[in-house]
Amino acid sequence: MNPAINEKHPATGQADQQEADRELRGQVRRAGALLGDVLQAQARSEVFDTVETLRRGFIGLREADDAEERARLMALIDALPAETMTEVTRAFAIYFNLANLLEELHAHRTRRSLAADGDPRWLGSFNRTFTDMAAQGVALDDLMGRLQTLSFIPVFTAHPTEAKPRAVLDALRRIFEWFHELAFGNPDALKREEIEEHIRQNIQVLWKTEELRGSRPTVEDEIRNGLYYFRASLFASVPQIYRNLEKAVANAYGKPHVDAPTVLTFGSWIGGDRDGNPYVTARETRYALRMQSREILSEYLRRIDDLSSRLSFSARWCSPSDDFWASLEADEQRIASHSGVRPERYAAEPYRRKLYLMRRRLAAMVDQIQTELRLRAERSERTSLAYESADALIADIRVMRESLAGHGDEVIAEDQIKDLQRLVETFGFHLARLDLREESTRHTQCVHELFAALGHDIDYESMDEAARVEFLNAELARDDMPAIGRVDVSSDVNDTLESLAVVREFTRTLGNAAFGSYVISMTHSASDVLALLWLMRVTGVYEPGATSAPPLSIAPLFETVADLEHIEPVLDKLLANTHYRAFIEAGESDDTLRQEVMLGYSDSCKDGGIMTSRWQLYRAQQEAVALCERHGVDCVLFHGRGGTVGRGGGPTHQAIMSQPPGTVRSRIKFTEQGEMIFAKYSNPETAVHELTLGVTGTLKASCSQASDADYSDIASRLADTGEAFYRDLTENTEGFFDYFQAATPTAEIGALNIGSRPGSRPSKAKLDKSSIRAISWVFAWAQSRHTLPGWLGLGTALAEVETETLQSLYREWPYFRTIIDNVQMSLAKADMSIATEYARLAEGQHHIFDAIQGEYDRAVQGILKITGEHKILDDDPVLQTSLDRRRPYLDPLNHIQTAALTRYRENGDRAWLDPVLRSINAIAAGMRNTG
Repeated sequence: MNPAINEKHPATGQADQQEADRELRGQVRRAGALLGDVLQAQARSEVFDTVETLRRGFIGLREADDAEERARLMALIDALPAETMTEVTRAFAIYFNLANLLEELHAHRTRRSLAADGDPRWLGSFNRTFTDMAAQGVALDDLMGRLQTLSFIPVFTAHPTEAKPRAVLDALRRIFEWFHELAFGNPDALKREEIEEHIRQNIQVLWKTEELRGSRPTVEDEIRNGLYYFRASLFASVPQIYRNLEKAVANAYGKPHVDAPTVLTFGSWIGGDRDGNPYVTARETRYALRMQSREILSEYLRRIDDLSSRLSFSARWCSPSDDFWASLEADEQRIASHSGVRPERYAAEPYRRKLYLMRRRLAAMVDQIQTELRLRAERSERTSLAYESADALIADIRVMRESLAGHGDEVIAEDQIKDLQRLVETFGFHLARLDLREESTRHTQCVHELFAALGHDIDYESMDEAARVEFLNAELARDDMPAIGRVDVSSDVNDTLESLAVVREFTRTLGNAAFGSYVISMTHSASDVLALLWLMRVTGVYEPGATSAPPLSIAPLFETVADLEHIEPVLDKLLANTHYRAFIEAGESDDTLRQEVMLGYSDSCKDGGIMTSRWQLYRAQQEAVALCERHGVDCVLFHGRGGTVGRGGGPTHQAIMSQPPGTVRSRIKFTEQGEMIFAKYSNPETAVHELTLGVTGTLKASCSQASDADYSDIASRLADTGEAFYRDLTENTEGFFDYFQAATPTAEIGALNIGSRPGSRPSKAKLDKSSIRAISWVFAWAQSRHTLPGWLGLGTALAEVETETLQSLYREWPYFRTIIDNVQMSLAKADMSIATEYARLAEGQHHIFDAIQGEYDRAVQGILKITGEHKILDDDPVLQTSLDRRRPYLDPLNHIQTAALTRYRENGDRAWLDPVLRSINAIAAGMRNTG
């Protein structure tokens, strides 16, 4: 669901909650009426009539099932022409987008109302967090020390389960702003009518805008799409977060002014994730780095222009500091030496003059990037006017703030100019730290081919692990690395080497901050990491003994259940390796050695099911942190989560707080994927909320103490039982994968053009569970309302343990409670009556659906016994109401999808593919976190 309503809600009274829900329902109804106005004016009459008939009919069926009425509605859907089916589906998709925006706005209004009343009750707020810490005796100096080391790092990835075109994003943003004006602007009747007309016009724009891509997006499209969210919300959100943080600390501790340290860092995989995506090359990585830098530099220019219009102080009426005058003189000399002319502009207005000179330097950087983008340049240059680092720009801003404060204008120094400083501290000149990712087998191939091309009689690929480690150790011990500039290797190997060359090149212009980690997917052994370390040596990215730190850290990614089980021996061998130890020692400047370890939620769940995935991940975190501690290294965990529960999704704050105690060590990374990027970061209000939850969750989890209770035996038992059922059904039941392909739109999803990366792994000759990517696996099951990856195996597992024991775990163990609460969401989104319709598409395999239905029933029964509730999600009425509100609109979409699938698969008529694809988009919008 909408992340804005995903966290547990404030303990408002039942009457308040009912009133708030009535208000939201009224707004959704009004939005639906405005959509109806557009349909009546712009669509064929039968489209509006069909939408209304289906909407009212399925609402009635949810209230009281009537077999005759259901048959009538199904007959109506079956009789729809393809074109009408397409338009009806589009109408429902727009409705869901409007409902999503209103739920997001409603959650924001609820939090804002509580804050206005001085009520800090919403979970994860800065007010509640710092007030609680002060009450617990945490001193202000201690709190500030903890914040000094804290870093919450969301990492944007190009793993879409929906991909809205830019025009659709813009229209939805405008609609949100107009609804925001209705909610908070207190408009009179005339103004309200004007606002509603604006909303109606933008709905009309949505109706006339093509929401499906005509072709698969390129990597460059994905890069530009990722940048949209920084511009749309994050540039406004980040300064606001720091304002809120500082105000909350001041309120909790009674100190009037607090200067908060930087607690947010952003990362990205878009343009750097090469794993299984042949379209991500060095060219795309260069493009990503330049576009990111241009985006943030352009934002700085916009803000400097705004500041210049405000800071019109005359030298006659203020006395800037000596440091300010010295800084101004240095800038004047720099620009004069560059252009031969000393600038004269704003000679009597010192602050405007300083901003003008700062702007000249930043604009020169943008011009250089523009030139390189236009020429697709393989080399990156730094213009002589450029700031040597973001720290130099921060120093300029700081000297201005101190000067302003020195002549009584501290209130101005703490306003927009401080916001600019916050942006530079957070985004630098790089915007987001770009991670690279590649599969371990590619590095094995690189080492093998390079030594063959260099004339060495070595068959690296055929070596066992011990031989590989011994060989790499010997090569890493050499002072003279082989020259590989002109060796003859395959295009795949050359691509990998070029990507490392890009790192070397852009480190010189953007600095080490431009890059994050090199993630090695499918890490099975220490040699997988040492192979990359050797490649970094021969490409000049890393040189032992160099004065500067390596621009990349290395993050092994443990994905499958088997890999998670072997995490300790792999890390132990790696951290004991002399050459790797030297590498991590070279990467730190604060005397703290760090090793980043990435954990894959998606593949482990697809591999062994939800319970064994979560338990193995829990144990892997404990083992990784304990092992790193034994080696004197701090472990930074990187969680590869998706949007849905089957891919590690769920409420951010709750997810962080349920990590094993002692494993969140002031830093945590999370991937942000698919439709969740749109849901969290489209609007500044929601982005502030989500990022606040991440920061406070990281802070509190870093302070958590381990419990004396040991639940590992029960958890292992649940995991083993759940995995056995899951594997037996998904791997050992004949025809299961055929059922998956027939009873879900998995094949058709590939035609939706929502991502540049292929949906299956090309190296797999046989189509089975292992050949399909986890994203496609989860997304397809969500479409057919099975939501199977989010709960399969849990029902059988819960049935094997005494109810009293499970209830005790649910009360006392946050980890287990989070699993159960998240699984409840998956079960609530499933609908076995709808799934039955999809099961009919898989002829002769109803026994597989019967097994799924049985496990679903066991999961529901088991969870209700644990929670003591009468219905799934009874303990989260806001989320339950939201789902209930959506079902009458989702149901006809699923029936439309099965009808269109049947026709398309029977005769291959592409006229029926269109409503299939539209329904996939619409159902994703209705279910939200589906991938």
